[in-house]
Amino acid sequence: MKHFGISPKTRNYDFEKKYKLLSANGQFILSNKPGRLGGNGKAMIYGTLECSSANRALSKGYVSHRVFLATENDAVKVGYRPCGNCMREKYKIWKTTKNAVDIEVRKKT
Repeated sequence: MKHFGISPKTRNYDFEKKYKLLSANGQFILSNKPGRLGGNGKAMIYGTLECSSANRALSKGYVSHRVFLATENDAVKVGYRPCGNCMREKYKIWKTTKNAVDIEVRKKT
């Protein structure tokens, strides 16, 4: 039996789902595994896929800035900061560190 001139035995189907992820070098890659974290590419914030703040923002146009990341390490290397809602403890550490760096920079100027 032939379909569209191609024998079913010779058809090569590649239906494996691919996921577009932001990698640690800032480039998008295709992965066989979905991202474990979501992010806002405009605000440079990353968080869990279940984050209530991010999910609420999706209906307000945030979807156009949504990126997915495989690991937290990738997010940090690209310059993203933790979400203050779903990653409170990591956000507090980031904020404290950022403020300390900002103070040092101001002292030097």
